[in-house]
Amino acid sequence: MMRIGIGYDSHRFAEGRRLIIGGVEIPFDKGLLGHSDADVLCHAIIDAVIGAIGLGDIGKLFPDTEPEWKDAVSVELLKYIVDLARMNGYAITWIDSTIITERPKLAPYIEEMKAALARTGIPLGLINIKAKTNEGMGFIGRGEGISVQAVCLLSRI
Repeated sequence: MMRIGIGYDSHRFAEGRRLIIGGVEIPFDKGLLGHSDADVLCHAIIDAVIGAIGLGDIGKLFPDTEPEWKDAVSVELLKYIVDLARMNGYAITWIDSTIITERPKLAPYIEEMKAALARTGIPLGLINIKAKTNEGMGFIGRGEGISVQAVCLLSRI
């Protein structure tokens, strides 16, 4: 049996924060605003995996109203979710994701992001990351933030 989950996340840029995407710190003059480290890629993948398992969404498992998740490292949350999928009898067989931002350019960091995500238990060869712009349109085009879409395919162990 196979299951598919879709994930989405977006965060606005904020001064005085580090920009963490896919577990990698990206040199940039702003970071993303959030209760945790605001790793928009990890959050979208987490939502996709949780959706495929059928356990709701990231806000249900890691509510931003809980002090224990303040400044949480999102790759560690993803590792927990990968383990949770395994405990529920599923293995991740594919992750496909699209990061949408005008700046910074992310292509030089994609392989490093894949390696960081692989350390959560997702095999390196099963992770795809694409980086796109929004052609100057909307909040992304105005440089106000970043969004990510992710899809996860699970197979029964």
